[in-house]
Amino acid sequence: MRFLKIGCLFFCLAVGNTSCRKPYEPPVETINSNFLVVEGLINTGKDSTVIKLSRTVPIAEKGTLKPELRAQLVVESESNATYPLRELKGGTYGAAPLNLDPNQKYRLRITTTNGSSYLSDFVESKVSPLIDSISWVVKDDGVQIYSNTHDDAKKSVYYRWEYEESWQFTSQYSASFIAEVDGVKLRNPETQDIYRCWGNNNASTIVLGSSEKLEEDVIHLNPITFIRSDSEKVMTKYSILVKQYALTKEAFDFWQSLKKNTESLGSIFDAQPSQLTGNIKNVDNPAEPVLGYLSAGTVSQKRIFIAERELPNWRTAYPYACNPLDTIWLDGRPGIPKVPKGETQKYFWEKTLNMIPVDAIVSPQSGTVLAYLGASVPCADCTIRGTNKRPEYWQ
Repeated sequence: MRFLKIGCLFFCLAVGNTSCRKPYEPPVETINSNFLVVEGLINTGKDSTVIKLSRTVPIAEKGTLKPELRAQLVVESESNATYPLRELKGGTYGAAPLNLDPNQKYRLRITTTNGSSYLSDFVESKVSPLIDSISWVVKDDGVQIYSNTHDDAKKSVYYRWEYEESWQFTSQYSASFIAEVDGVKLRNPETQDIYRCWGNNNASTIVLGSSEKLEEDVIHLNPITFIRSDSEKVMTKYSILVKQYALTKEAFDFWQSLKKNTESLGSIFDAQPSQLTGNIKNVDNPAEPVLGYLSAGTVSQKRIFIAERELPNWRTAYPYACNPLDTIWLDGRPGIPKVPKGETQKYFWEKTLNMIPVDAIVSPQSGTVLAYLGASVPCADCTIRGTNKRPEYWQ
Protein backbone atom coordinates (compact mmCIF):
# COMPACT_ATOMS: atom_id res chain seq x y z
CA MET A 1 0.00 0.00 0.00
CA ARG A 2 2.90 2.36 0.82
CA PHE A 3 4.30 1.92 -2.69
CA LEU A 4 0.92 2.62 -4.28
CA LYS A 5 0.70 5.94 -2.43
CA ILE A 6 4.22 6.95 -3.51
CA GLY A 7 3.48 6.02 -7.12
CA CYS A 8 0.27 8.06 -7.19
CA LEU A 9 2.05 11.09 -5.70
CA PHE A 10 4.84 10.84 -8.27
CA PHE A 11 2.34 10.66 -11.11
CA CYS A 12 0.43 13.70 -9.84
CA LEU A 13 3.62 15.78 -9.56
CA ALA A 14 4.79 14.67 -13.01
CA VAL A 15 1.66 15.74 -14.86
CA GLY A 16 0.84 18.69 -12.64
CA ASN A 17 -2.61 17.36 -11.93
CA THR A 18 -4.11 16.21 -8.65
CA SER A 19 -6.96 14.40 -10.35
CA CYS A 20 -5.66 11.04 -9.13
CA ARG A 21 -7.23 11.93 -5.80
CA LYS A 22 -10.76 10.76 -6.47
CA PRO A 23 -13.50 9.99 -3.98
CA TYR A 24 -13.99 6.28 -3.53
CA GLU A 25 -17.43 4.89 -3.00
CA PRO A 26 -17.18 1.22 -2.05
CA PRO A 27 -19.86 -1.03 -3.49
CA VAL A 28 -22.58 -1.71 -0.95
CA GLU A 29 -24.80 -4.70 -1.39
CA THR A 30 -28.42 -3.72 -0.92
CA ILE A 31 -30.15 -6.28 1.25
CA ASN A 32 -33.75 -5.85 2.24
CA SER A 33 -33.58 -7.83 5.48
CA ASN A 34 -37.17 -7.00 6.37
CA PHE A 35 -36.59 -7.57 10.08
CA LEU A 36 -39.40 -6.91 12.57
CA VAL A 37 -39.00 -3.80 14.76
CA VAL A 38 -40.92 -3.62 18.05
CA GLU A 39 -41.26 -0.36 20.02
CA GLY A 40 -43.33 0.29 23.12
CA LEU A 41 -44.07 -0.48 26.73
CA ILE A 42 -46.55 -2.71 28.53
CA ASN A 43 -47.99 -0.05 30.81
CA THR A 44 -48.87 -1.38 34.24
CA GLY A 45 -50.05 2.02 35.44
CA LYS A 46 -53.04 4.19 34.60
CA ASP A 47 -51.96 4.99 31.04
CA SER A 48 -52.67 3.17 27.78
CA THR A 49 -50.38 0.48 26.41
CA VAL A 50 -49.12 1.35 22.92
CA ILE A 51 -46.89 -0.86 20.76
CA LYS A 52 -45.54 0.07 17.31
CA LEU A 53 -44.54 -2.56 14.75
CA SER A 54 -42.55 -1.90 11.60
CA ARG A 55 -40.03 -3.51 9.27
CA THR A 56 -36.47 -2.55 8.46
CA VAL A 57 -35.83 -1.05 5.03
CA PRO A 58 -32.65 -0.70 2.91
CA ILE A 59 -30.35 2.24 3.71
CA ALA A 60 -31.12 3.73 0.29
CA GLU A 61 -34.73 4.20 1.40
CA LYS A 62 -33.78 6.68 4.11
CA GLY A 63 -36.80 8.22 5.79
CA THR A 64 -39.10 5.45 4.57
CA LEU A 65 -41.38 3.87 7.15
CA LYS A 66 -42.72 0.39 6.62
CA PRO A 67 -45.38 -0.35 9.27
CA GLU A 68 -46.38 -3.92 10.06
CA LEU A 69 -50.13 -3.99 9.42
CA ARG A 70 -52.98 -6.22 10.58
CA ALA A 71 -50.95 -8.14 13.14
CA GLN A 72 -52.47 -9.67 16.27
CA LEU A 73 -50.95 -8.61 19.59
CA VAL A 74 -51.71 -10.05 23.02
CA VAL A 75 -50.20 -9.15 26.40
CA GLU A 76 -49.83 -12.25 28.58
CA SER A 77 -49.25 -12.41 32.34
CA GLU A 78 -47.32 -15.11 34.15
CA SER A 79 -50.66 -16.21 35.64
CA ASN A 80 -51.96 -16.90 32.09
CA ALA A 81 -54.26 -13.86 31.85
CA THR A 82 -54.43 -12.33 28.36
CA TYR A 83 -55.05 -8.76 27.19
CA PRO A 84 -55.51 -8.23 23.42
CA LEU A 85 -54.38 -5.03 21.71
CA ARG A 86 -56.14 -3.63 18.65
CA GLU A 87 -54.67 -1.76 15.69
CA LEU A 88 -55.23 1.97 16.24
CA LYS A 89 -53.63 3.10 12.98
CA GLY A 90 -51.08 1.75 10.53
CA GLY A 91 -48.64 -0.32 12.54
CA THR A 92 -49.65 1.10 15.94
CA TYR A 93 -51.48 -1.16 18.38
CA GLY A 94 -52.88 -0.31 21.79
CA ALA A 95 -55.45 -0.60 24.53
CA ALA A 96 -56.91 1.60 27.25
CA PRO A 97 -55.39 1.15 30.73
CA LEU A 98 -55.26 -2.61 31.36
CA ASN A 99 -55.24 -2.35 35.18
CA LEU A 100 -52.34 -4.79 35.38
CA ASP A 101 -50.90 -6.08 38.64
CA PRO A 102 -47.44 -4.45 38.94
CA ASN A 103 -46.23 -7.39 41.03
CA GLN A 104 -46.54 -9.81 38.11
CA LYS A 105 -44.36 -10.30 35.05
CA TYR A 106 -45.67 -9.83 31.50
CA ARG A 107 -44.76 -10.65 27.93
CA LEU A 108 -46.03 -9.83 24.44
CA ARG A 109 -47.14 -12.28 21.77
CA ILE A 110 -47.22 -11.09 18.13
CA THR A 111 -48.73 -12.95 15.19
CA THR A 112 -48.19 -11.36 11.75
CA THR A 113 -50.37 -11.77 8.69
CA ASN A 114 -47.88 -14.20 7.12
CA GLY A 115 -48.33 -16.56 10.08
CA SER A 116 -45.06 -15.79 11.87
CA SER A 117 -45.24 -15.81 15.65
CA TYR A 118 -43.02 -13.71 17.92
CA LEU A 119 -42.79 -13.84 21.71
CA SER A 120 -40.95 -11.65 24.20
CA ASP A 121 -39.44 -12.81 27.46
CA PHE A 122 -41.41 -12.27 30.64
CA VAL A 123 -40.34 -8.92 32.11
CA GLU A 124 -40.85 -7.43 35.54
CA SER A 125 -42.77 -4.19 35.96
CA LYS A 126 -40.59 -1.19 36.83
CA VAL A 127 -42.40 1.72 38.47
CA SER A 128 -40.87 5.04 37.48
CA PRO A 129 -40.51 7.52 40.34
CA LEU A 130 -41.90 11.01 39.82
CA ILE A 131 -39.77 13.54 37.99
CA ASP A 132 -38.65 16.03 40.61
CA SER A 133 -38.06 18.82 38.11
CA ILE A 134 -37.06 19.76 34.60
CA SER A 135 -34.45 22.49 34.92
CA TRP A 136 -32.53 24.56 32.41
CA VAL A 137 -29.38 26.64 32.33
CA VAL A 138 -28.53 29.45 29.91
CA LYS A 139 -25.11 29.07 28.30
CA ASP A 140 -23.26 31.32 25.87
CA ASP A 141 -24.54 29.46 22.81
CA GLY A 142 -27.92 28.20 23.95
CA VAL A 143 -30.02 26.51 26.62
CA GLN A 144 -29.22 23.16 28.24
CA ILE A 145 -32.19 21.26 29.64
CA TYR A 146 -31.84 18.74 32.47
CA SER A 147 -33.99 16.21 34.31
CA ASN A 148 -33.89 15.53 38.05
CA THR A 149 -35.38 12.61 39.95
CA HIS A 150 -34.81 10.28 42.90
CA ASP A 151 -36.13 7.04 44.34
CA ASP A 152 -36.11 6.72 48.14
CA ALA A 153 -36.82 3.00 47.81
CA LYS A 154 -33.67 2.59 45.63
CA LYS A 155 -35.54 0.31 43.22
CA SER A 156 -35.11 2.28 39.99
CA VAL A 157 -31.34 2.82 39.47
CA TYR A 158 -31.53 2.63 35.65
CA TYR A 159 -33.41 5.29 33.69
CA ARG A 160 -34.35 6.29 30.17
CA TRP A 161 -35.95 9.53 29.01
CA GLU A 162 -37.88 10.55 25.92
CA TYR A 163 -39.08 14.05 25.14
CA GLU A 164 -41.48 15.94 22.88
CA GLU A 165 -40.63 19.54 21.99
CA SER A 166 -43.00 22.24 20.79
CA TRP A 167 -42.42 25.92 20.16
CA GLN A 168 -44.19 29.01 18.92
CA PHE A 169 -42.67 30.88 15.99
CA THR A 170 -43.64 33.36 13.29
CA SER A 171 -43.04 33.83 9.59
CA GLN A 172 -40.78 36.62 8.40
CA TYR A 173 -43.71 38.66 7.05
CA SER A 174 -47.27 38.94 8.29
CA ALA A 175 -49.70 38.55 5.39
CA SER A 176 -52.80 40.74 5.63
CA PHE A 177 -54.22 39.49 2.31
CA ILE A 178 -55.00 36.21 0.62
CA ALA A 179 -55.17 35.39 -3.11
CA GLU A 180 -58.36 33.48 -3.92
CA VAL A 181 -60.05 32.41 -7.13
CA ASP A 182 -62.03 35.63 -7.42
CA GLY A 183 -59.23 38.01 -6.46
CA VAL A 184 -57.10 39.26 -3.60
CA LYS A 185 -59.00 39.75 -0.35
CA LEU A 186 -58.35 40.67 3.25
CA ARG A 187 -57.25 37.67 5.27
CA ASN A 188 -59.36 36.56 8.25
CA PRO A 189 -56.90 36.66 11.18
CA GLU A 190 -58.93 34.13 13.15
CA THR A 191 -59.27 31.38 10.54
CA GLN A 192 -56.59 32.15 7.94
CA ASP A 193 -53.62 33.17 10.05
CA ILE A 194 -50.30 32.03 8.58
CA TYR A 195 -48.03 34.31 10.61
CA ARG A 196 -48.04 32.54 14.00
CA CYS A 197 -47.45 28.79 14.19
CA TRP A 198 -46.28 25.97 16.42
CA GLY A 199 -43.59 23.47 15.56
CA ASN A 200 -42.93 20.12 17.20
CA ASN A 201 -40.21 17.51 17.37
CA ASN A 202 -39.60 14.20 19.13
CA ALA A 203 -36.34 13.00 20.65
CA SER A 204 -33.86 11.79 18.04
CA THR A 205 -31.28 10.57 20.56
CA ILE A 206 -31.30 7.98 23.30
CA VAL A 207 -31.09 9.58 26.76
CA LEU A 208 -29.99 7.32 29.59
CA GLY A 209 -28.87 7.70 33.21
CA SER A 210 -27.93 5.50 36.12
CA SER A 211 -27.32 5.87 39.86
CA GLU A 212 -25.65 2.45 40.03
CA LYS A 213 -22.35 3.86 41.33
CA LEU A 214 -23.96 6.29 43.77
CA GLU A 215 -24.87 5.69 47.39
CA GLU A 216 -28.37 7.05 46.81
CA ASP A 217 -30.76 6.55 43.90
CA VAL A 218 -30.59 10.18 42.77
CA ILE A 219 -30.33 11.60 39.26
CA HIS A 220 -29.27 15.24 39.30
CA LEU A 221 -28.89 17.44 36.21
CA ASN A 222 -29.03 14.63 33.69
CA PRO A 223 -28.72 16.31 30.23
CA ILE A 224 -31.87 15.90 28.13
CA THR A 225 -31.35 18.21 25.14
CA PHE A 226 -29.65 21.41 24.06
CA ILE A 227 -31.25 24.32 22.16
CA ARG A 228 -28.98 26.57 20.12
CA SER A 229 -29.26 30.30 20.69
CA ASP A 230 -30.09 30.95 17.02
CA SER A 231 -32.85 28.32 16.90
CA GLU A 232 -36.44 29.24 16.11
CA LYS A 233 -37.38 27.19 19.16
CA VAL A 234 -36.44 30.13 21.41
CA MET A 235 -38.00 32.82 19.18
CA THR A 236 -41.19 33.26 21.25
CA LYS A 237 -41.93 30.40 23.63
CA TYR A 238 -40.65 26.85 23.97
CA SER A 239 -42.11 23.81 25.72
CA ILE A 240 -40.77 20.33 26.41
CA LEU A 241 -42.62 17.29 27.72
CA VAL A 242 -40.18 14.83 29.31
CA LYS A 243 -41.15 11.18 29.82
CA GLN A 244 -39.19 9.04 32.26
CA TYR A 245 -38.90 5.24 32.35
CA ALA A 246 -37.28 3.01 34.98
CA LEU A 247 -35.45 0.07 33.40
CA THR A 248 -34.18 -3.33 34.39
CA LYS A 249 -30.44 -3.86 34.14
CA GLU A 250 -30.95 -5.95 30.98
CA ALA A 251 -33.06 -3.26 29.31
CA PHE A 252 -30.53 -0.57 30.26
CA ASP A 253 -27.69 -2.59 28.73
CA PHE A 254 -29.70 -3.00 25.52
CA TRP A 255 -30.43 0.75 25.20
CA GLN A 256 -26.82 1.59 26.04
CA SER A 257 -25.55 -0.70 23.27
CA LEU A 258 -28.08 0.76 20.85
CA LYS A 259 -26.95 4.28 21.76
CA LYS A 260 -23.30 3.40 21.11
CA ASN A 261 -24.13 1.78 17.79
CA THR A 262 -26.25 4.64 16.51
CA GLU A 263 -24.72 7.78 18.02
CA SER A 264 -21.07 7.12 18.81
CA LEU A 265 -19.78 5.78 15.49
CA GLY A 266 -17.63 7.83 13.16
CA SER A 267 -13.93 7.21 13.92
CA ILE A 268 -11.66 4.35 14.92
CA PHE A 269 -11.71 5.68 18.48
CA ASP A 270 -15.49 5.42 18.82
CA ALA A 271 -17.37 2.36 19.99
CA GLN A 272 -17.48 -0.29 17.29
CA PRO A 273 -20.74 -1.90 16.10
CA SER A 274 -21.98 -4.83 18.15
CA GLN A 275 -24.73 -7.37 17.81
CA LEU A 276 -27.88 -6.08 19.51
CA THR A 277 -29.73 -8.83 21.31
CA GLY A 278 -33.21 -7.93 22.44
CA ASN A 279 -35.74 -9.99 24.35
CA ILE A 280 -38.10 -10.80 21.46
CA LYS A 281 -37.74 -13.91 19.29
CA ASN A 282 -39.41 -15.65 16.40
CA VAL A 283 -41.01 -18.73 17.97
CA ASP A 284 -40.25 -20.95 14.96
CA ASN A 285 -36.93 -19.36 13.99
CA PRO A 286 -35.05 -18.08 17.06
CA ALA A 287 -32.06 -17.16 14.87
CA GLU A 288 -34.08 -14.47 13.05
CA PRO A 289 -33.05 -10.99 14.29
CA VAL A 290 -35.85 -9.00 15.92
CA LEU A 291 -35.08 -5.37 16.75
CA GLY A 292 -36.34 -3.93 20.02
CA TYR A 293 -36.57 -4.58 23.73
CA LEU A 294 -39.93 -4.92 25.41
CA SER A 295 -40.30 -3.50 28.91
CA ALA A 296 -43.17 -3.20 31.38
CA GLY A 297 -43.85 -0.52 33.93
CA THR A 298 -45.12 3.01 34.41
CA VAL A 299 -44.17 6.34 32.89
CA SER A 300 -43.61 9.64 34.71
CA GLN A 301 -43.81 12.88 32.79
CA LYS A 302 -43.49 16.61 33.31
CA ARG A 303 -43.83 19.64 31.01
CA ILE A 304 -42.17 23.04 31.32
CA PHE A 305 -42.34 26.28 29.33
CA ILE A 306 -39.52 28.71 28.59
CA ALA A 307 -40.52 32.18 27.38
CA GLU A 308 -38.32 34.36 25.20
CA ARG A 309 -38.33 37.08 27.86
CA GLU A 310 -36.52 34.69 30.23
CA LEU A 311 -33.59 34.35 27.83
CA PRO A 312 -30.81 36.66 26.65
CA ASN A 313 -31.45 38.88 23.65
CA TRP A 314 -30.35 36.24 21.14
CA ARG A 315 -30.86 36.63 17.41
CA THR A 316 -32.67 33.62 15.98
CA ALA A 317 -31.83 32.59 12.42
CA TYR A 318 -34.76 32.48 10.01
CA PRO A 319 -34.53 29.16 8.08
CA TYR A 320 -35.03 30.76 4.65
CA ALA A 321 -33.39 33.62 2.79
CA CYS A 322 -36.07 36.30 2.40
CA ASN A 323 -35.83 39.08 -0.17
CA PRO A 324 -37.47 42.50 0.14
CA LEU A 325 -41.15 42.53 -0.78
CA ASP A 326 -42.01 42.62 -4.49
CA THR A 327 -44.54 45.19 -5.74
CA ILE A 328 -47.37 44.28 -8.11
CA TRP A 329 -48.83 47.54 -9.47
CA LEU A 330 -52.47 47.38 -10.51
CA ASP A 331 -52.62 50.60 -12.51
CA GLY A 332 -49.40 50.11 -14.49
CA ARG A 333 -46.07 51.95 -14.35
CA PRO A 334 -43.52 52.92 -16.99
CA GLY A 335 -42.22 49.65 -18.35
CA ILE A 336 -44.64 47.66 -16.18
CA PRO A 337 -47.88 46.51 -17.80
CA LYS A 338 -51.16 47.01 -16.02
CA VAL A 339 -52.55 43.90 -14.36
CA PRO A 340 -55.73 42.85 -16.20
CA LYS A 341 -58.85 43.32 -14.12
CA GLY A 342 -59.86 40.15 -12.32
CA GLU A 343 -56.44 38.53 -12.76
CA THR A 344 -54.65 39.98 -9.75
CA GLN A 345 -54.53 36.64 -7.95
CA LYS A 346 -52.75 35.04 -10.93
CA TYR A 347 -49.76 37.28 -10.34
CA PHE A 348 -49.40 35.69 -6.95
CA TRP A 349 -50.21 32.13 -7.97
CA GLU A 350 -48.56 31.77 -11.41
CA LYS A 351 -46.30 34.63 -12.49
CA THR A 352 -44.34 35.26 -9.32
CA LEU A 353 -43.58 31.74 -8.11
CA ASN A 354 -46.43 31.34 -5.66
CA MET A 355 -46.01 34.59 -3.83
CA ILE A 356 -48.35 35.70 -1.08
CA PRO A 357 -49.89 39.21 -0.95
CA VAL A 358 -48.58 40.62 2.30
CA ASP A 359 -49.58 44.29 2.24
CA ALA A 360 -51.09 46.91 -0.05
CA ILE A 361 -50.30 50.41 -1.27
CA VAL A 362 -53.47 52.48 -1.06
CA SER A 363 -54.23 55.80 -2.77
CA PRO A 364 -54.55 58.50 -0.08
CA GLN A 365 -57.10 60.33 -2.22
CA SER A 366 -59.47 57.59 -3.34
CA GLY A 367 -58.62 54.80 -0.90
CA THR A 368 -58.30 52.33 -3.77
CA VAL A 369 -55.53 49.75 -3.84
CA LEU A 370 -52.72 50.78 -6.22
CA ALA A 371 -50.43 47.80 -5.65
CA TYR A 372 -49.87 44.71 -3.55
CA LEU A 373 -46.63 43.80 -1.84
CA GLY A 374 -45.77 40.12 -2.12
CA ALA A 375 -43.42 37.70 -0.40
CA SER A 376 -42.39 34.15 -1.20
CA VAL A 377 -44.35 31.37 0.49
CA PRO A 378 -41.52 30.26 2.85
CA CYS A 379 -41.18 33.83 4.09
CA ALA A 380 -44.89 34.54 4.64
CA ASP A 381 -46.51 31.19 5.42
CA CYS A 382 -45.47 29.51 8.67
CA THR A 383 -47.73 26.51 8.03
CA ILE A 384 -45.22 25.00 5.58
CA ARG A 385 -43.18 23.88 8.61
CA GLY A 386 -45.70 23.92 11.45
CA THR A 387 -49.36 24.27 12.34
CA ASN A 388 -51.43 27.37 13.05
CA LYS A 389 -53.63 25.40 15.45
CA ARG A 390 -52.77 26.30 19.03
CA PRO A 391 -52.01 23.18 21.13
CA GLU A 392 -54.52 22.53 23.90
CA TYR A 393 -51.79 22.52 26.55
CA TRP A 394 -50.25 25.80 25.40
CA GLN A 395 -50.00 28.51 28.04
